[in-house]
Amino acid sequence: MWRAFFLGLGAYVTLLGLECLVIDKAILAGEERPGPISRLTSSAASRELVPPDWAPWSLLSAGAVTMLYSLTLYKGGKEG
Repeated sequence: MWRAFFLGLGAYVTLLGLECLVIDKAILAGEERPGPISRLTSSAASRELVPPDWAPWSLLSAGAVTMLYSLTLYKGGKEG
């Protein structure tokens, strides 16, 4: 079970690093709500995320090391 957990975690972090490598910035748009409040909060609902320069390579390397670690974990079962 731990092997699958760390393999999944490493794959997620690696894909996140690849995504940060490809994009310059991400704009997260908020959901539109019906009513008079939506006009007041429409600009505040969106956020802009800019990954720092160190993020893509750090996430890629941490994900790769985590996946390699998951492959070295003991499988369980009988030895011999």
